[in-house]
Amino acid sequence: MEEEILDDLYECILDGDQPETPIQVQKALAAGLSPDVILNDSMIAAMTEVGALFEAGEYFVPEMLISARAMQAGLDVLRPYLVDSGVESAGKMVIGTIKGDIHDIGKNLVVMMMEGGGFEVIDLGIDKSAAEFVVAVEEHQPDVVGMSAMLTTTMSYMGTVVAALKEKGLRDDVVILIGGAPINEAFAEEIEADAYCKSAAIAADMAKKLMAIKAGNA
Repeated sequence: MEEEILDDLYECILDGDQPETPIQVQKALAAGLSPDVILNDSMIAAMTEVGALFEAGEYFVPEMLISARAMQAGLDVLRPYLVDSGVESAGKMVIGTIKGDIHDIGKNLVVMMMEGGGFEVIDLGIDKSAAEFVVAVEEHQPDVVGMSAMLTTTMSYMGTVVAALKEKGLRDDVVILIGGAPINEAFAEEIEADAYCKSAAIAADMAKKLMAIKAGNA
């Protein structure tokens, strides 16, 4: 019975059934399933599968978006129970689109995929300066900093943000992930970011792997 409930919730998220997902979360809670089991065994598992389907070319951005929105709807119900039960998040991320750039579709998808991966995400929004990234890192003390750019004219500013974090002695405390249409691995290496994420689907997994390496657990 419990396995069937978890499977039903998994399928709701995989199918992007936003109205039904919160109902299934409530059903799982009513059945006495613990919030961490609901989150990890069903919801995060479903979003991991969504990411894998995207990477395999079986899902595309629209399918990812509707699954992520279903996940968000379920999280809205589950989040208070997670807090009450003391379930730890996978980590904390500060993310924003960099100064001069107002594109946010890719960033928003990364936010949803990271939250779907169990992360707490502080979304700074668009057109964010190096100083604003520094203030956010000082205030929130995240594990991960994410930067997005869609324009070749703005992407170089990512290096300015990395330099600002270095200057404040914050660089070594965080994993820096960058992404966007003009970005590639060579550019990530050039500005001393930790990794380039070619899609939102791999962001959470990449963050977890790099956090483990930084912590010396890999």
